[in-house]
Amino acid sequence: MPLIEIVDLSQRLGERDTLKNISIKVERSEVLALIGPTGAGKTTLLRLIGLIDTPTAGKIFFDGVDTSKSARDRLEVRRRMAFVLQKPVVFNMNVYDNIACGLKWRGVERDVIRQKVTSILEMVDLLTEKNRSARTLSGGEAQMVAIARAIVSEPEVLLLDEPTANLDPISEAKIEELIRNIIHHYDTTIIMSTHDMAQGQRLADRVGVLLDGRIQQTGDWREGFNSPRNREVADFVGVENIIDGVIASNEDNVVTIDTIGNAIEAISDYPVGAEVSVCIRPEDVTLALSRISSSARNSFVGEVTRAVLLGSLTRIETDCGFPLVCLITKRSAEELDLTKGKQAYATFKATGVHVIKRETAR
Repeated sequence: MPLIEIVDLSQRLGERDTLKNISIKVERSEVLALIGPTGAGKTTLLRLIGLIDTPTAGKIFFDGVDTSKSARDRLEVRRRMAFVLQKPVVFNMNVYDNIACGLKWRGVERDVIRQKVTSILEMVDLLTEKNRSARTLSGGEAQMVAIARAIVSEPEVLLLDEPTANLDPISEAKIEELIRNIIHHYDTTIIMSTHDMAQGQRLADRVGVLLDGRIQQTGDWREGFNSPRNREVADFVGVENIIDGVIASNEDNVVTIDTIGNAIEAISDYPVGAEVSVCIRPEDVTLALSRISSSARNSFVGEVTRAVLLGSLTRIETDCGFPLVCLITKRSAEELDLTKGKQAYATFKATGVHVIKRETAR
């Protein structure tokens, strides 16, 4: 049985449907990242899961209990969860008391409070700051305190709403390290929202892509990046090469896709005539100055339109009759002298092409 099961959850605020028929299961001790752009409905969904708000439709089951049945059950479930807001909340007291206040409200003995809070302060590297006013903390430190206050009571579920939003890179790294420590030391189920796909990759067991109020896709981060379910997901996760076309032939699931003057071969079970988009990862494209002998089914001559150095890699933009972005090593780019206007052959395998159905305008 999943710890949390959400069934056909919808939320309407005014004239706008902010969430539409959300169904998702979260297993005990799982880390789930809800990724999506600003306004996608991530915070709204977290507030519903945290039983802060009531949905317009649908149900939330916690450990098999229907949380809509009684106010008493909802209160009991809420006590088993902790919610950290995007903008950290700190009280007008010192760091130690900020973290300890939840335990005091629960009537925990003073010695136990001291032991738990001291342990958490060491984890967040704020032990020497325990007597400092929390109102004087930096944004990253305040978020550390907010997370520490949430986890010190050892909740079964920790809800994190954009935990590193608006933080500098150093503070972001510290918060992520704290979340990893929580994952390692506690048997806590974590549901976090983020607009950062890379953060979801670094921290979560599974990601759910939330776009326009709907869960478009769930799975590990590789599925979202390598096998996006539709054009919207592909755009959001940053697939740079998305080319529209129509299936011209299909022989034993080896398809030829007509992309207006060019033909791309791929592996797909879509039938002839299907309107599709092909997704090609830049790192799966090989560049050469002449046509190479290869088992790869796709090879196109193109002109370099732009080259941008990205550390040890170089991003090459080409015009092959369709725009194609390639990612190669800096050394390879220098050896090939891939400057603007240079002709090159771009090659990629049929197995390196992901085909998605294209939604036609109604």
